[in-house]
Order: sequence, then C-alpha cells, then structure tokens
Amino acid sequence: MPQFFTNKRLIILLGSIIVLVALIGFSLRERENISWPEQFVKDVVGLGQVVVSKPANSVAGFFSDIGNLRNTYKENEKLKTHLDQLAQLESDVARLEKDNKELRAIIDKKQSLADYEPVQATVIAQNPERWFDVMTIDQGSASGIEPNMAVMTVEGLIGKVKNTSKFTSTVQLLSAHDPRNRVSAVIQGEKNIYGVIEGYDKEKGLLLMTKIPYDSKVKKGMAVTTSGKGGVFPKGLIIGEVKKLVPDQFGLTQTALIKPAAKLNDIEHVMVAKRGMTTVLPEKQERQQVMVEEGDL
Repeated sequence: MPQFFTNKRLIILLGSIIVLVALIGFSLRERENISWPEQFVKDVVGLGQVVVSKPANSVAGFFSDIGNLRNTYKENEKLKTHLDQLAQLESDVARLEKDNKELRAIIDKKQSLADYEPVQATVIAQNPERWFDVMTIDQGSASGIEPNMAVMTVEGLIGKVKNTSKFTSTVQLLSAHDPRNRVSAVIQGEKNIYGVIEGYDKEKGLLLMTKIPYDSKVKKGMAVTTSGKGGVFPKGLIIGEVKKLVPDQFGLTQTALIKPAAKLNDIEHVMVAKRGMTTVLPEKQERQQVMVEEGDL
C-alpha cells in the first residue's frame, strides 16, 4: 500500500510538470490572442505597476523640479552679478571718458592761455550743504597757489581761491552767498559795458551783474568776461552770457541776469591762474575802488 501511494504521488508530480511545460510552451507560441488566465494575470500585474509607478514618478518629478529650481536660482544669481558688474563697468567707462575729455580740454585750454600760468587741479571735497559756495582742490601753497587767484574750468570762470594749505586750497564759487564775493566784469559789444558780478539766483541758476548804466544797450546773448580792472582776476576770462536785463527800482542802473558758461554744480577738474591781470585801471583811485568790489575774503 505505501508503495502504491508513493507511485501515485510521483505520477501526479510528473503530470503536473508535463502540464506546466505544456502551458509554458503554449504561452510562448506566437499568437494574436492570449488566454483569459494570462489576461487576468497581466491585468493584475499592470494595475499594480500603475499604482506603484505613478506616486513614485510624482515623487521623483517633485525632487527633480526642486533641483531645477535651485539650478535656475543659481543661474539667475550669476546673471544678476554679471549685470551688476556690467553696469559698474559702463559707469566706470563713462566716468573715464568724461575725465579724459575734460583733461584733454584743459590741455588745449592751457595752450591758449598766454597771459597767465594755469595750474591744473582736481576737486577732492565738496560739502553738500554748501554745494554752491565752496569746494576743496588738491593743489596748495606748495604748487604756488595763493588766496584770490582765479579758478576756472575749460568752459569759464567759476570762482577764486579763498585760502590755502600746503597741499590743498579752498575755492569760493561765483554762486556763493557772500556780499564780498564780487567780480569786475564787462559785457562785450561794440562798446564795452562794465559792471560787477555779485549775487546768484539759485532757483534760476543765473548770476547777477549789477551797476550797469541805465542807458546801456544790452542784448540777450552778449558775452560777459572779466574786465581785469579789479586787481584780482585776469582780463578776458569767460563768465557767461546775458539772458535778461532788469532795471532797478530807481531807474538809475540795470541788472543783467547772466547764465554761467561753466556748470557750477558739476565741477571735477579746474585750473588756477597763477599770474595777475594783464590790464589794470590807469588811475590809482579808480583801481582801488574796483579792488574793494573784488575784495579779499
């Protein structure tokens, strides 16, 4: 009996193997349709793959997006840095071009100034609260600079030296509000018209030229220069041009509003005139009077 059951089990095992091999062989055959057990198994396996793969892909995509955002942020930061550097470079180039243009103009101006010895200087300090009053330049007594020397840019006169140290000087601008800040000037025309630059209209940006005789024929656009009669400023330095003429309240004299030739609010490079005027008043009394008008600070 035990031998029978043993043989029976062996027969069942062999039969199962044969059926399994037959099924495998059948499934490996090329055919258009598959059996329903195969369909069932494939559907179950496919559904499981979908359930597992979608969350996995979503998580992987999420971390991938984070990585891309980080890379994008880093690239944007690099681009911003490059843009900042480019803007700074453009600013430096513009500043250097401006300095180069001004320095070339100063060199040309030096060659045309035969009546006095110009000393080139650079503005090193200017108080914002006194922007239209004074500034400091990088040349002083060691370079031969002295108080009351005329200071100009290539465009025209801007003021005079107020005081000096060994290596720096303080310059008082034409626009400074100081009753002693005066310049003997002349309006160029068929007949020269003399007056005094004293005062500045900050709102209009115009200098005031007073003491013009009431019957003087002054026209808009006439050039105004230093007269050289005050004993302080050399003759012929450009101050500006006439914009408007206003009579005084008594009708005795006129006041001309003068547009400065130089930009009094944007000064970087200047020249200081080391020699005095080329022409002075022939009469001692009149010369002393004008010198009082241009008097020292």
